[in-house]
Amino acid sequence: MPAVSPLAPAEFPALPAVAGVRLAAAAAGVHYRGRRDLLLATFAPDTAVAGVLTRSQTAAAPVQWCRAALAGGRASALVVNAGNANAFTGAPGVAAVKRTARAAARLVGGPAGRVFIASTGVIGEPLADARLTRALPALHARLVEEASGNAAWEDAARAIMTTDTYAKGATRRARIGGVSVTINGIAKGSGMIAPDMATMLAFIFTDARLPAPLLQAVLRRANGRSFNAITVDGDTSTSDTCLLFASGAGAAHPAIRRAGDPRLKDFRAQLEALMVDLAQQIVRDGEGAGKFVAVTVSGAASEPAARRLAFAVANSPLVKTAIAGEDPNWGRIVMALGKAGPALDQSKLAIRIGGVPVARGGRVHPDYREAAAARHMKGREIEIAISVGRGRGRATVWTCDLSHGYVEINADYRT
Repeated sequence: MPAVSPLAPAEFPALPAVAGVRLAAAAAGVHYRGRRDLLLATFAPDTAVAGVLTRSQTAAAPVQWCRAALAGGRASALVVNAGNANAFTGAPGVAAVKRTARAAARLVGGPAGRVFIASTGVIGEPLADARLTRALPALHARLVEEASGNAAWEDAARAIMTTDTYAKGATRRARIGGVSVTINGIAKGSGMIAPDMATMLAFIFTDARLPAPLLQAVLRRANGRSFNAITVDGDTSTSDTCLLFASGAGAAHPAIRRAGDPRLKDFRAQLEALMVDLAQQIVRDGEGAGKFVAVTVSGAASEPAARRLAFAVANSPLVKTAIAGEDPNWGRIVMALGKAGPALDQSKLAIRIGGVPVARGGRVHPDYREAAAARHMKGREIEIAISVGRGRGRATVWTCDLSHGYVEINADYRT
């Protein structure tokens, strides 16, 4: 395992219990030895589910299964394995998913179509699903509903890791009509990270009682501002999966039927905050990352235009390597903006690095002091602000630098 990212949080957060959710992790030996690589979560009856999945045209078999299962809007269990993505594995891969779902369904009761499956790891290798199905009964037998501070949430987060250097979790409390509910989330991701979505898995659990169509609406909106606003290397994965489960087993709150209901405002805000937290943790664990970078574009013709411009900068290997080298080479930012697509007027473009004015009016800013920008580049947190001067569109995306470590990790990934 590589050293823990220098951008990692000090510790895994204490995640409280979520009523109606039980989870446990075990070592199934799918790919790794001596570590947990299998997660099982089970849910209270009538748990609602929503999800957003990769748009890759080579989506993995578990993604295809989840896409179909989401139509039912109900979940009884979640099974996740690390080490093998079960992607581009043809009919045997589809059969492996079905066998895993049926094995879990026999343990928890109910149809296999309410069991959600996710896999992450190497692409193109057949999945030895018998290792999963053999491990599930013992895993199910020791499921416990977790209390605050219990290690099972962290165990679950560690079980879904691949090249991650630390487990990722987050929790929030929200109020629905004055009633407090809990939201917990775990995620994995380190490389192959780009919108639509990433080599990332994210699983979010709440004890609120909310219908699946409403969950889908709030999840999709929050996803656009979190997991679809990050990039490590510009590569979209075959396996991206973000699922939100609502057990309805918490304290009774007013029935909510519309995503726009004002009584849901705090829940929407806290869900988005939790997802942004997890998304930023993924970027902070970017393979070989030493710097966390926020790119904000304002004054674009529209929000989509601002996103395209921001991602052009965030995905540029030349920008990212300059950041790794602590070089305030703002000309590379200009280059990246120019290739992005949305129309630009050079005379209205303004760029700041760490608050230092760099460029304005189609040329270097008269007050630019490279030494000040260079000092900012030596820090762990890098801010790039770009004003386009064409409208009110605004977007922020998060990325990391591109270092020698990224090459080393990916050159040795299957070794």
